[in-house]
Amino acid sequence: MAYAAQIKIPATYMRGGTSKGVFFKLQDLPLAAQQPGAARDALLLRVIGSPDPYGKQIDGMGAATSSTSKTVILAKSARPGHDVDYLFGQVSIDSPFVDWSGNCGNLSAAVGSFAISAGLVDAERVPQNGVAVVRIWQANIARTIIAHVPITDGEVQETGGFELDGVTFPAAEVRLEFMDPAAEEEGAGGSMFPTGNLVDDLEVPGVGTLKVTMINAGIPTIFVDAAAIGYTGTELQDAINSDPKALAMFEAIRAYGAVRMGLIQHVDEAAKRQHTPKVAFVAKPASYVASSGKPVAAGDVDVLVRAMSMGKLHHAMMGTAAVAIGTAAAIPGTLVNLAAGGEERSSVRFGHPSGSLRVGAKAALVSGEWTVTKVIMSRSARVLMEGWVRVPGDVI
Repeated sequence: MAYAAQIKIPATYMRGGTSKGVFFKLQDLPLAAQQPGAARDALLLRVIGSPDPYGKQIDGMGAATSSTSKTVILAKSARPGHDVDYLFGQVSIDSPFVDWSGNCGNLSAAVGSFAISAGLVDAERVPQNGVAVVRIWQANIARTIIAHVPITDGEVQETGGFELDGVTFPAAEVRLEFMDPAAEEEGAGGSMFPTGNLVDDLEVPGVGTLKVTMINAGIPTIFVDAAAIGYTGTELQDAINSDPKALAMFEAIRAYGAVRMGLIQHVDEAAKRQHTPKVAFVAKPASYVASSGKPVAAGDVDVLVRAMSMGKLHHAMMGTAAVAIGTAAAIPGTLVNLAAGGEERSSVRFGHPSGSLRVGAKAALVSGEWTVTKVIMSRSARVLMEGWVRVPGDVI
């Protein structure tokens, strides 16, 4: 029996923030995968090594976590005022689907660098030395991201002294501005608070009625008070991910919250929308030891946040969830704001399992609606490997 030979596709493996993913230029994909649909999804699943019933992604580029089961497709933008179009695909580890419903804030830090190196940014916009301002159109959520990428001798500067909790080695700082980050999710009416309330009572069968803040900013997110579900906010991954009952509880909160946010019509649909919404729990500052062994003092953070991603507690914090945290913290009366002290603020430093992160946001009440013009944070990014990724030729 004859089998199809492998094909090779130009690709770059990059770290962005606390995530890793496989980056492609749109025109480098096989023709059938240059359009959204089953062929593209099949290709990306095979690249990453999914679906894998063993949960290890041994036969692909994934590394068996939500932070590393990611793909990015970039193209030169024809949209006025933008340099590059950025599409993100969150690849399920054990199921045969790619979730296109949201952005990856961490990998957003690598988009500008890749775009410059791949020739997707006009040469006149890249200084010989200094900082290149890359205008990114985030196609999943129809939002603009501005990346400030350091340049040395006409090339992207990747090495440096910027340290990011959750990343072992220092690198060059990339500053990101998430413009007008309130996500316009289908069924949510484009409102930052889809129910019109800063805090809602969410009834979750088998769990109870919980006070929650549901927000569309960066990525749809459901915030719940840690104490209400039996936690302190100082938990590390094993405390949650080794507890099947806890994981089931968080998935139930996510599913019923998604219905209330108008993202799905029925809780059964949540299984096909794993990337969004996120669920996070918050608590007032307390001292703890991060996963690296680094002590985090209560006085060094404003609030504690732990967030779920693709059914597991994230090892640090998703960049898009950090946008939601910064936005919610800036709006008096949300659960995040109350846990952070309840006062008006333009930035917040939150503690997560790997350490802490500062996010800046400026919110304003305009005609009875809360708005935020941008959220700012710093990440880092670098190329890990570049060349070709190979897949069996009969995948698409």
